[in-house]
Amino acid sequence: QVNLVESGGGSVQAGGSLRLSCAVSGYFYSRYCMDWSRQAPGKEREVVATIDHAGRTNYADSVKGRFTISRDNAKNTLYLQMNSLKPEDTATYYCSVGPIGAYCYTLRPGEDTYRGQGTQVTVSS
Repeated sequence: QVNLVESGGGSVQAGGSLRLSCAVSGYFYSRYCMDWSRQAPGKEREVVATIDHAGRTNYADSVKGRFTISRDNAKNTLYLQMNSLKPEDTATYYCSVGPIGAYCYTLRPGEDTYRGQGTQVTVSS
């Protein structure tokens, strides 16, 4: 059974930083895509960063230069370092893992992915 558990969300002021973590268990495919997405109330889910099995990363324009996705294979953990946070970054953040595909490089939600329950990030001005 695949399980993803996000943590690290919270409330910060604009300009602050947070690091999200996602503990992954039960996923054993060698070629995969992991991503962070977010969804604000009344808006569609947006994929903000992806990393594939080879370590290649992609970022949405809205977060490029401010967010960094990384993973620790030994700990089976995915991270999202978020710096220079803005009020518009306020959302529920989700991590996902799934088989490698074009979606990983075009920042689109995957169809056969597993997703965690989310962690709330609130940025105040």
